[in-house]
Amino acid sequence: MNRLKKIAIIGGGIIGMTLANYLDTNKYNVTLFDEPTGQATSASAGIISPWLSKRRNQKWYQLAKDGAAFFPKLIQDFQLDDTIYQKSGTLIIRPAEKLDDLIDLAEQRKLSAPELGQIEKLSGEQTQLELPLLKALPSIKISGGGRLDGKAYLAHLKNLAEKKGLTLIKKRVSLPEQLEEFDQIILTAGPHLKNLLAPLGYKVDLRPQKGQLLVFDTSIKMSSNYPVAMLDGEADLIPFMNGKILLGATHENDAAWNLEPTREAFTQLTQSAEKFLADPQRLFNQPYHVRVGSRAYTSDFAPFFGQLNEQLLVASGLGSSGLTTGPYIGYLLAHYLNTGQKNWAIYQNELATYIKEAALDS
Repeated sequence: MNRLKKIAIIGGGIIGMTLANYLDTNKYNVTLFDEPTGQATSASAGIISPWLSKRRNQKWYQLAKDGAAFFPKLIQDFQLDDTIYQKSGTLIIRPAEKLDDLIDLAEQRKLSAPELGQIEKLSGEQTQLELPLLKALPSIKISGGGRLDGKAYLAHLKNLAEKKGLTLIKKRVSLPEQLEEFDQIILTAGPHLKNLLAPLGYKVDLRPQKGQLLVFDTSIKMSSNYPVAMLDGEADLIPFMNGKILLGATHENDAAWNLEPTREAFTQLTQSAEKFLADPQRLFNQPYHVRVGSRAYTSDFAPFFGQLNEQLLVASGLGSSGLTTGPYIGYLLAHYLNTGQKNWAIYQNELATYIKEAALDS
């Protein structure tokens, strides 16, 4: 009987945990090392609705579009319920004079992304009927948009991994001590990838960015029926079940590794959102807690993933689109390990764009 190949996944965030659950346990003995602090996914909840992004990076958009289209398979494969993912629809709040151009863009994008769903221009009154927390502001509604609770997603996938017999170890590791123990190592440790690869002589184009998200506990019983709202500014409004209303998130470059919640984040997010809310204090006076994590960003704000050398695979740089692109990247890496098949060039620049051997990079 052939020995199972030993695989280590370093990083138990959205890529690592998805990858672990898609790996063929008839071929691999899988150990996942979960970074104990700062994980972006466990601090996140977000909107799965990439179609109206105006980012110029077409490879990123292809990845985000295909990542959103992947969710029906993800839901079926992992039996995700409404407490984890819900196709809620998305309201896009922008100045009235910009809505027609956005509708034109939506119609264009729908040609290659039918999962975008129905496109409706709503009056202020219609917007408020959809999401009563908002003022009567005109909006666009995209029916295919959804919401994902990253923390709940990871808890669910951890439970599935344990049932499959995968080994989960919560500790910080360094690469030199792991290289001889495993046949293959996949590094999915977000911004920590930079420090992991440094002892091996690699320089990585990554920076950590602190993100804070407010979670309000309200008595709004109908919150699960509300769409998510992409506000014109930094804050998005994300209703979940049982009166849980999320507002976020911040993008803090100067406090990247400081994971303490701050009053400044509350002020920043609430001030950004209040001009869109019918009664801001109805939300802001409710009990709340803060989720905090560190995202990984590259210089061109694009993710990367693939084979670094014969033993190492890497994935990082998801930035603020991690909930949309992360599960799909995890699946693509698992598919490659399970079958040897890959088609990654359509989604990213060459890996050498982001990872260089230090001795060669003068």
